[in-house]
Amino acid sequence: MISSLRKNKAGIALMLLSSLCACLGQLFWKLSATDTSLLYLAIGFCLYGMGAAIMVVAYRFGSLSVLQPMLSMNYVLTILLAFWILGEGFTWVKLIGIALITVGVILIGGGDE
Repeated sequence: MISSLRKNKAGIALMLLSSLCACLGQLFWKLSATDTSLLYLAIGFCLYGMGAAIMVVAYRFGSLSVLQPMLSMNYVLTILLAFWILGEGFTWVKLIGIALITVGVILIGGGDE
């Protein structure tokens, strides 16, 4: 498990950064739906585009079978951002889902041997 994480470390880090950019981009799209300014929409497109570009670069630094599942962290980040920034509800079901996704991503990230 440790050797897989070392081998794919840069790719995993870039993929998680890609997820963060994509989630922030989507958050700004959501904010643009309630704001008449196009600024949030433009910021959202820029962040989402940066996430896509980072994802393409990440594929150079690891195995596809390890890196692609890292994008599942989008679900975790989206729930957390919705809770912290939009004030959306947080339930036990969501907490269990976050735990399962996180454990799955860790297991897959360490399973390239």
